[in-house]
Amino acid sequence: MSDGSRGMRRVEDAHVAGKTVLVRVDFNVPMRGTTIQDDARIRGAVPTIQLLLARGAKVVLLTHLGQPDGVDEDLRVGPIAVRLAEVLRRPVRKLDDCIGDGVRRAIAAGQGGDVFLLENVRFHRGEEENAADFAGALAALGDVYVDDAFGTLHRAHASTVGVAERLPAYAGLLVQREVDTLSRLLTNPERPYVAVVGGKKAESKLGALAELVTHVDAVLIGGGVAFTYLEALQSSARDDDLVRKIRRIDAAARKRGAAVVLPSDAVVAPSLSAAAQAVVANVREMPSGWSGFDIGPATVREFAAWLTKARSIVWAGPMGAFEVAPFDKGTRAIGEAVGRSGAYSVIGGGETGEAIASMGLAERVSFISTGGGACLAFLEGKSLPALVALGG
Repeated sequence: MSDGSRGMRRVEDAHVAGKTVLVRVDFNVPMRGTTIQDDARIRGAVPTIQLLLARGAKVVLLTHLGQPDGVDEDLRVGPIAVRLAEVLRRPVRKLDDCIGDGVRRAIAAGQGGDVFLLENVRFHRGEEENAADFAGALAALGDVYVDDAFGTLHRAHASTVGVAERLPAYAGLLVQREVDTLSRLLTNPERPYVAVVGGKKAESKLGALAELVTHVDAVLIGGGVAFTYLEALQSSARDDDLVRKIRRIDAAARKRGAAVVLPSDAVVAPSLSAAAQAVVANVREMPSGWSGFDIGPATVREFAAWLTKARSIVWAGPMGAFEVAPFDKGTRAIGEAVGRSGAYSVIGGGETGEAIASMGLAERVSFISTGGGACLAFLEGKSLPALVALGG
């Protein structure tokens, strides 16, 4: 794995006085209607914005929200502009598009200290295609580019890579903190180093698992990933690509001496519903037609025992369907065990970060990444296109 912080151009070194600075932020926040459910990503970008304002820059913010197919009225960023203005305690002017003559004129009429938030960049097909004309139109709006959207560093999009290739480009403070924090786990983690891996689908976690077992002392596997992993080890009937990958990961862990700890029991039910009958069952003796939606109490105790001994922890993926009681107990218990451990603990963003925040456990861990997919890609040692564009 490489240390992505080496050679990374940092925003502190940028000359921004009197200039218009395009800042790619990740304001892809969870929304319920027009209400923001968690503003952590908004607050995370504030230090970079304040630094640029203090140095006399005009700040123009670019973000995506959701996965729109063209213009989607439900995914406009107006509510985000309102919340950002509250956090910054200064006006934030939200524009109705992210390119075009009207946008250019509005920005040109501004002055140092002004903050603009452009409309959802994913309303334009050219964003995810990294289309040259769209990237050029964005770049024409500013003099300097700052990427402070860690959660999108693994995406080669127009607003992450295309603009960075056209303007002097620097890493914002949030991106720096993410990269420097995760690099600590790559270079010299304090041991025992324990990984907790969960989530719904094994396919999305196999790359991370394959890399983690070459570095950690133990990996604790929960969520839907655990059931797929168990089936791959126990079933001789299946011999597909997924099964072969899991068996290779397990063999690599055994060869290195890293423990792979799987659930012994689970909370099972006939359906994922708060009203469904839920019972604890041995993972090898689950009722026919029922599914496991959380790790059971015996598994919680075993996982907690490993976490108590840990000095470094990385956690990616909840232990169950934490959004629906009573299937939230396993995730909460593991969060509490991580908090009690005293270890250097990194939460890999995404659903895990949302779960930790919603359960009031955020203050008990060392660091919550703002990017689930980007965090795992970094820990897998993958080259992140937008980080490469910053010299990282």
